[in-house]
Amino acid sequence: MMNYENVSVAQVKQWVDSGEAELVDVREPAEFANHHIEGATLLPLGKIAANDLPANDKKVVIYCQKGARGNSACMKLTKENESITVYNLMGGIEAWSKEGHAVKKGQSSVLPLDRQVQLTIGLSVLAGSALAYFVNPAFIAIPAFFGAGLTFAGASGTCGLALLMAKMPWNQ
Repeated sequence: MMNYENVSVAQVKQWVDSGEAELVDVREPAEFANHHIEGATLLPLGKIAANDLPANDKKVVIYCQKGARGNSACMKLTKENESITVYNLMGGIEAWSKEGHAVKKGQSSVLPLDRQVQLTIGLSVLAGSALAYFVNPAFIAIPAFFGAGLTFAGASGTCGLALLMAKMPWNQ
């Protein structure tokens, strides 16, 4: 049984305004420092556990940048403790901002984790392809490696590069 539900920005805003919801941000500390929804608690996806959730009778709404990590967090939490119910903010903080709702801005200028992963993969595939063409065909292993990683991430829902990037010092 699924104990989580994807909910719209409008629904979450209504819950927040009426004091019915507690917001939990599952992005990395640097992303949270860059901007977050006022009043949210930071519990990064890699470290979140059901015991860490707020202990009150409010609805627990999980959010991330675009919704995918929030969905993963909801699955992880409900698998860990089948008696809890959590909600995933569809579209994450990006959808929240697009609807015109306030976010608290900080001093950090770190790119969101998904964009860090995209840049790393894109530059690695480009460099590997150029090296394979201009230097030695054996360098084709670099783009092949990242292609295999993307295939695994798509099939499993787990991106090893994102997990690694989340541990980097600039994301702490």
